[in-house]
Amino acid sequence: MASPMKGKLGKYSAISVTIFISLMLFFVPLFSAAEYSFRGSYGQGHDFTNYLWIIQQDGFLAHLLLSVELGALAGALNLILMVPTITMLHLTHQRFRPIVDLICILPLMIPVVSLAIGAEVSMPSFLQNSQYELVFFFVILALPFTYRVLDTSFGSIPLKTLVEASRSLGASWLSTILRIILPGAKGGITAALFLSFALAIGEFTITQLLHWDTFPVWTVNASQQNILGAIALSVFSFIFAVVLLGVIAFTSSSRSKKEIVVEEGA
Repeated sequence: MASPMKGKLGKYSAISVTIFISLMLFFVPLFSAAEYSFRGSYGQGHDFTNYLWIIQQDGFLAHLLLSVELGALAGALNLILMVPTITMLHLTHQRFRPIVDLICILPLMIPVVSLAIGAEVSMPSFLQNSQYELVFFFVILALPFTYRVLDTSFGSIPLKTLVEASRSLGASWLSTILRIILPGAKGGITAALFLSFALAIGEFTITQLLHWDTFPVWTVNASQQNILGAIALSVFSFIFAVVLLGVIAFTSSSRSKKEIVVEEGA
C-alpha cells in the first residue's frame, strides 16, 4: 500500500507536469513567432526591420489610439452598468437574478452577424454614424465574462453588512458604492475592467461587419502586404496588450498602497 506521503508527491508531480506542458504550449509558439518577427529581409539575419515596417505604415498610431480609447470607454461603461446591478442583486433584488443571468448569457448565444446588424439598426442615428457605437457593442460582448467575475467577487464579501453599516451612518448610495463597495470588491472590479478592455481592443468581427477601422481591422489589412510584418504585428499586439494591462494593474496597486498608508497615518 502506498504511503500518504508518496500519494501527495505523486499528486504534486502530476500538477507540475501539467503546468509545465501548459506553459510550453503557450510560450513555445510565442517565442517562435517572436524569433520569426526579428528576421531580416528575405528571412536572412535578425534585426528590427519588420517592427520598423509596422511603425512606418499609414494609420498605425491613429488606429492604435482609437482602439485604446474605445476599450477604455467600454471598460468604464461596463463597470458603471454592472456594479450597481450586481449590488442590487446581492442586496434586495435576488428574485431578478435568473433574468439577469439570461440577459448576460445572450451575447454568447446570438450570432455576431445578427447582433451587429440588429443592434445597429436599433441605435439612434447619431450613434450609427459614429465609431463610438462600437463601445456599446463591446460592453454587450463582455457581459457574460464581467458579470460572472463581478458576481463571484461581490459574493465573497459581507456586502449586505457593509452597506447597512454605511447607510446607517448617513452615507448616500453614491458614497457607499465609491467608498465601501468598490474597495471591498476591488479585485473583481479590476478583473472585469481588464476583461472588458482586452476584449474591446482585440475585437475584429463586429468592427469589420460595421465597416469601422480599428487597430485589429487595420492589422489584418496591413499584414496582407508582408508575411514577416504580419507576425511582427501579432507579437507587438500581444506584448502591447500585456504591458498596458500590467501598467494599469501596477498603478491600481500602488494607489491602493498609498491609500492604506494615508489611512494608517491618519
